[in-house]
Amino acid sequence: MKLRKADALKIGALAIIFFTGLYFGYQILKPQKSLPIYNPSQLDERLVHPSIQSQGLRHRTLNFSLSNQYGETVTEKTVEGKIVIADFFFTTCPSICKDMAVQMRRLQEEFKNDTAIVLLSHSVTPVADSVSVLAEYAQRQGALKNKWHLMTGDKPQIYKLARQSYFAVLDEGGNGNEDDFIHTENFVLVDHQRRIRGFYDGTLAEDVDRLVEDVRWLLDECD
Repeated sequence: MKLRKADALKIGALAIIFFTGLYFGYQILKPQKSLPIYNPSQLDERLVHPSIQSQGLRHRTLNFSLSNQYGETVTEKTVEGKIVIADFFFTTCPSICKDMAVQMRRLQEEFKNDTAIVLLSHSVTPVADSVSVLAEYAQRQGALKNKWHLMTGDKPQIYKLARQSYFAVLDEGGNGNEDDFIHTENFVLVDHQRRIRGFYDGTLAEDVDRLVEDVRWLLDECD
């Protein structure tokens, strides 16, 4: 049986309405992406100094003052309102730091034109990694000025940042003295309000893929 043209148009219109409704219904009901906000009380206790283990929803990354590869002072004011990707490394590291540097270069390339994102690499051997040593290392890595800060300075301060600000390593009671040493592959994502939003294995490309996706989500959240 042939459909009249008017009936065919009605059926077509109803089909469009039906599938449009299905699409918008899916968009409304589908799970929305969200990133956790990490606070000390929610983390593995081995990562958190006993003095702040009970801290609830108030954690913000600590203030700091370090020198970058240009001898410039970098503080929390330098990165105010920005999304930060932080890691801890040393220039003579023969193992994981090489892979981490590859992924940091990749992140720099991915976001090099976005001024809302900055990379902070903290040397865990700051006595050996002087400004001049960092300058040479940064040149080899292709680090861009104002995008990727490779930083040195007071060792106890850097170690406190690793343990009590970014929770990048297990807290083993060290205080950054001469014999203290930390080594971690973690990349830490911090939002524009200085809240920790993610931890990633900086030696694994697939984990850094996830980091890139999360940064893009944070950029949308900031808009």
